[in-house]
Amino acid sequence: MGFAIDSRDRELAKMLVNHSVKVKEGDMVMIHASAMYSLGLASAVEDEIAMAGGIPILRLSHPDNDAEYFDRNASEENLKKLAAFSLNTVKQMDCYIAIGGGVNKFEGSDFPSDRRQLMGKIFKEVQEYRVKNTRWVVLGYPTPSTAQMAQMSTKAYADFYYKVCNVDYAYMGEAVKPLKQLMDATNQVHIVGDRTDLKFSIKGINSIPCCGTYNVPDGECFTAPVRDSVNGAVFFNSPTIYDSKPFDHMYLEFENGKIVNAEGADDAQTKNLNEILDRDEGARYVGEFALGFNPYITTPQRSILFDEKIAGSFHMAMGRCYDEASNGNDSQNHWDMIQIQRPDWGGGEIYFDGRLIRKDGIFVAAELEGLNPDRYEK
Repeated sequence: MGFAIDSRDRELAKMLVNHSVKVKEGDMVMIHASAMYSLGLASAVEDEIAMAGGIPILRLSHPDNDAEYFDRNASEENLKKLAAFSLNTVKQMDCYIAIGGGVNKFEGSDFPSDRRQLMGKIFKEVQEYRVKNTRWVVLGYPTPSTAQMAQMSTKAYADFYYKVCNVDYAYMGEAVKPLKQLMDATNQVHIVGDRTDLKFSIKGINSIPCCGTYNVPDGECFTAPVRDSVNGAVFFNSPTIYDSKPFDHMYLEFENGKIVNAEGADDAQTKNLNEILDRDEGARYVGEFALGFNPYITTPQRSILFDEKIAGSFHMAMGRCYDEASNGNDSQNHWDMIQIQRPDWGGGEIYFDGRLIRKDGIFVAAELEGLNPDRYEK
């Protein structure tokens, strides 16, 4: 491509191609890159794919929705034609690498809700096919916008980005094995914290360690609650963005799995929160529960790829579950909400079948201590 490539992009590209999606001889690999900022990394990824014997297919898009007019105004028939084309394209791919890099985190905040729902329905098959039938990974790329959201200089954020994305996933993959074994054997989960007293079962639902595959950066182990078992209250203290709308805090109350009360930080956020939760029946049920443990991610940035991996956090997704850890819940939504339990964020405790396994964000169960931040080489 002829772009200057940061040496750290070379290191990250090697990890994406050889660890995340494991490109093999003859694989067709789509690289979906947002323009401007991420082209150096995209170029490095192209090189790595070719060296692995794969066939790189580069797709470029403007970072802030180059299809804005089309998305808002195209007929339903034309949207379906585009979805059919996209599905046919992805069916030819063995691997998919998406590199984000937008310049405005709130782009699309005025996008009509009914239009967003329509597009979600039309393109759902494309998304599901890609997730189920390709080896894929999704990551962001450092931009002035993402640095601003993290309240860091652009250079400092870039340094942070490469550190967290290139964490020692080989070590993490070994350290997480006891956590998977414990989660697979657990029935009841009890979470206590600031405005939080929540109980649910994860019995019989698979747990999935995530250590550099699917998402980068990585560092979580997820499962799902038994759909109707969630009872109590939980306060998600990490700010986030969903549907291009900001949410600073969210307080939810559950009865037999369903959200019966949902409050945001103010009246406007409460209204937006409930509108999203009312999209379909599954939107008020939980589709995922996970513990985050990337040692280098400590503060929220309103970027879910980073924030759900925060050391000392857990998150729950309202809506659709994953097939790999299914509780049968389906929805247009999959909205990850995060509580940070370190002392500077209010503390908290997590119990598995009555046993304390993490306190104030630190794993206290002996077999899980390898996941604590002090075990990683700085």
